[in-house]
Amino acid sequence: MKKVFCIGEVLIDFVAEKQGSDLSKATLFTKKAGGAPANVAVTIAKLGGNSAFIGRVGEDPFGNFLVKVLADNGVDTSMTQRSKTFTTLAFVSLAENGERDFVFGRGADQELDYDPSLKSLFCNNIIHLGAATALLGGPLEKSYGRYLFDAITQEAFISFDPNFRNDLWKGDEATFIKKCMPYIEKSHLCKFSWEEAQLLSGKQGLTEACEVLHEVGAELITITLGAEGTYVSTPKFQKTIPSISVHPIDTTGAGDAFIGCLLQQLSAVPDTFEVLENETLLCEMIAYANTAGAITTTGYGAIESLPTKEQVFRA
Repeated sequence: MKKVFCIGEVLIDFVAEKQGSDLSKATLFTKKAGGAPANVAVTIAKLGGNSAFIGRVGEDPFGNFLVKVLADNGVDTSMTQRSKTFTTLAFVSLAENGERDFVFGRGADQELDYDPSLKSLFCNNIIHLGAATALLGGPLEKSYGRYLFDAITQEAFISFDPNFRNDLWKGDEATFIKKCMPYIEKSHLCKFSWEEAQLLSGKQGLTEACEVLHEVGAELITITLGAEGTYVSTPKFQKTIPSISVHPIDTTGAGDAFIGCLLQQLSAVPDTFEVLENETLLCEMIAYANTAGAITTTGYGAIESLPTKEQVFRA
């Protein structure tokens, strides 16, 4: 089984429950562990895979809490760095349909240092790059780019999720698009939301968006469509894979559960790259990953709601 190295941010989500989508009216927040790459790492571990998290948290109670949550869920935290800067926080508001809005208080995640000793560990393994905060400049962005280069030179299977957040890029979407392009170009698997696919491709249709993103370099594209399932595209075929029906409470982490479940399955096959040519197997994997994503929306908080292998099988 290959190891999946998840690189990016881990943070505290303060979730305002049962108040609609207006943070200004929220009076009660619940602390949850979050951060897209960390969610992916936990998903992989909970489903029986081998994952590690590469990121940075503060030397404070919140940082201690996050490292413990990752470790308790089976994630290798030996590469997780600590900082005197406060742990990154996100305040999340939830609408009745489970959709959310974010306000970030950035901290330690942006200080991730590049560790050259990790390069050899990437060889023939899987690298997942979640970019929610990674492209905002500073040491994290520099380290992020160097890890991408290391993954390429070590012939790792590379997965990329742009994790676009409106709150972080308002008025500067063009910069976000430009910074994503090298990662899309070099990645074997790209996971997008429909909003992200439209933004990054400049196209409004699924087929047209994928054509542009394939031209950039992405080999396998998955576009999550919420209750409708996932649109999958390779240069050879395109198809929408339906999901299961659930009553969503909180969609936070659903996309992370989907890509984490897909990566866990890819890590278990002898030749990950060959799966890209196997339409039947790929569609089966995506259907299974859709189920993991759907289950995650039925509870509050990303990591706490991520499913186990048994929950996915029973659904």
